Amino acid sequence: MTAARRQTVFAGLDPPGAWPPTPRALRPERLALGLDTLPGVAATTQRKLARLGLATVRDVLGHRPRRYEAAADEVRIAALRQGEEVVVTGRVLNVEKRPMRGRRRSRIVARVDDGTATVSVTWFNQPWLVDRLKPGTEVRLRGKLGRFGFEPRSYDLGDEARATADFAPVYPAAEEIAAATVRRVVDAALPLAVHVPDPLPAELREREGLALKRDALTAVHRPRDLDEAETGRRRLAFEELLVLQVGIVRRVAERERTLAPALGEPGDVIRRYREALPFALTPYQEQAIRELDGDLERTVPMQRLLQGDVGSGKTVVALYALLRAVESGRQGALMAPTETLAEQHFLTIADVCLELGVTFALLTSSSGKREREAALGADVVVGTHALIQEGFELRDLAVAVVDEQHRFGVEQRSALGSRGSSPRQSRGEPTEDQGGRAPHVLHMTATPIPRTLALTVYGDLAVSEIAKPPASRKPVITSWITEDRASEAYTRLTRLLSEGRQAYVVCPLIEASETSLARAAEEEAERLRRAELRDFRVGCLHGRLKAAERRDLMARFKARELDVLVATTVIEVGVDVPNATVMIVQEADRFGLAQLHQLRGRVGRGAEQSYCLLVSRAKEELTESAHARLQALCDTSDGFELAEVDLELRGGGALLGTRQSGLSDLRFAHLRRDRDLLERAREVSPAIEPGPLQEAAAALFAEVEPETLA
Repeated sequence: MTAARRQTVFAGLDPPGAWPPTPRALRPERLALGLDTLPGVAATTQRKLARLGLATVRDVLGHRPRRYEAAADEVRIAALRQGEEVVVTGRVLNVEKRPMRGRRRSRIVARVDDGTATVSVTWFNQPWLVDRLKPGTEVRLRGKLGRFGFEPRSYDLGDEARATADFAPVYPAAEEIAAATVRRVVDAALPLAVHVPDPLPAELREREGLALKRDALTAVHRPRDLDEAETGRRRLAFEELLVLQVGIVRRVAERERTLAPALGEPGDVIRRYREALPFALTPYQEQAIRELDGDLERTVPMQRLLQGDVGSGKTVVALYALLRAVESGRQGALMAPTETLAEQHFLTIADVCLELGVTFALLTSSSGKREREAALGADVVVGTHALIQEGFELRDLAVAVVDEQHRFGVEQRSALGSRGSSPRQSRGEPTEDQGGRAPHVLHMTATPIPRTLALTVYGDLAVSEIAKPPASRKPVITSWITEDRASEAYTRLTRLLSEGRQAYVVCPLIEASETSLARAAEEEAERLRRAELRDFRVGCLHGRLKAAERRDLMARFKARELDVLVATTVIEVGVDVPNATVMIVQEADRFGLAQLHQLRGRVGRGAEQSYCLLVSRAKEELTESAHARLQALCDTSDGFELAEVDLELRGGGALLGTRQSGLSDLRFAHLRRDRDLLERAREVSPAIEPGPLQEAAAALFAEVEPETLA
């Protein structure tokens, strides 16, 4: 970014200047006050706001509007026209809850009168509104007249049913609390923005042309126009990205002070491994292996992210890395997020390890004393988080692979890669055996990560990509139908089953316990046995089955003793049955885009053409986001392209996931749109001196620093 460009990026806000309150007048502790200290915020409202993660004044000031809207024309109900977005105000005459097809779905229909006419107003899947829309309640609705009557995009009730500003922010809301309530609480908190300290050094603010943080917050919450709102957001986004980059620089510096075993050149075990493979490695796999070899020859612990689309052959590369540890006389470990995935990896490597004379073991939370003892001495250990539990320590871990790394907390991933790490002596001098106690770590994911996201969160990792699957695999044909046409999906399924193929039926993703999910899957399997699939052999796989039962069920499915596997999302990763060529995902609109792509990856693993059928609610009932997710999945099978779409739909914070601790708090940054800010943050981060920014980075990464386990 040029100097001239930097001076215009943040133009529009007040220029940097002296902080108006003197240091004595600045009281940042007021930002930690509870919301009940704000005028007009009752205890009931405070509890409801907590469901949005808003507990303090600081939280509210950081709650970014999801959009802004100009005032719409306000019309009388008698003058409503189809398809025009307008505002109507009236009183509720009556309200009722009407059931809809499918589990846990309903619509609320209220009759509203404004003295000129009445209109039916419909809300989908918001059952709590029955208790709020009492007869006589005044409502102010913004929306369009559509198929189901007036369909509001936003609404205010009771005392909040008043005209908004000409240019109003619309905040993310939650069940039982309207966006207007959130707006009112922000109004009450905004005067306290004067106490927000600015962590950016004054010299940096002046050089980059940055406004003060309190002015940027005011611009975001109460802008005069869209340009001012965007200018404020970018100022706050730059600070977020800079804090992340400062933290990454700090982590890289700490790693440079840690020893790992230098494994040297590949040897006889690797030669025999290559010869044992029944196929030739793709150019992408070979490139990833070359990059791995370069890391493993060094005494700085490898931290590499191996990412590739589903079915691209990452496991072959991961096993290569583990065998590099074995041929050096040390151990390799592979950690997976679920027992099902760990068991699948264990079965995948078993034949190869037996042929090479390499000992291997499986360790999960259900493993007994004998299995734990076997794991301690095995050359290769595959397991779940049991690998990092206190009291279990491998004798000489040299290479660790963390699979589906995004599904672990950052601290869990770090724990496997930091056992007994020892500081470098006198700036990098290795010990005599060129070894150490910190292993090399390969992070592996089948959920492709956009480059901007990788730079932001995994900026301290080297990245290897396996961009394409083997040429013999055909793209999966994906279709999207609504529930009223679900019979067509099962007609197509039974035809393919009759031809000797196998299939998965994925049960809806519901907000319930693992026990409820298991019960729902079992009920659906039983229904299908009696109805559409009565002529076929149907099994049911879910997380409540014991490990031995899951292994037996998967073995029977792989041996073609079962035709259809009804499952929950335990099959999302790791399951590899080439003859399974059909997948039906029920209520697919409830799933995220990345998860749908992962599920689809369970088919298309052989040479035959495969199909994925997505079944959703009626399209008019779907949110814009759900519609975009399903359409994107039909349009492309490229996981990297879908990752970019997901980033646009969900934003960086959502993609990072709540289990990424503080790293999920990208409230203002748009990783796809703010690439220039990200690049500039990376440029200036190494020069940041100790101070508030360094402290903020340390606090952000406090929960994700490597753990040292005895």
